[in-house]
Amino acid sequence: MNKIAQDIILRPIITEESMAGIADKKYTFKVAKDANKAEIAAAVEKLFDVKVSKVNTINVKGKLRRYGRFEGYKASWKKAVVTLTESSKNIEFFDGMM
Repeated sequence: MNKIAQDIILRPIITEESMAGIADKKYTFKVAKDANKAEIAAAVEKLFDVKVSKVNTINVKGKLRRYGRFEGYKASWKKAVVTLTESSKNIEFFDGMM
């Protein structure tokens, strides 16, 4: 089953650490848990019209949360750090964040 790019790239991650990586053309996204590196690279190239050099993925474990005497875990999710090629243009969405 072919997934469309919007089903793979769920949202950008906007944190101090992820914004520091933009200088090195490294962009961070929350991605679908079942997406592999090749699918993530293809989705970023299609959505933002850039060339991807490499993709690093991290499975993020959900944190324990309490509400009064009740406790449970937040949902686990997958994060991808996408590195663009040197000749590739920047992603315009992140340019407005700096």
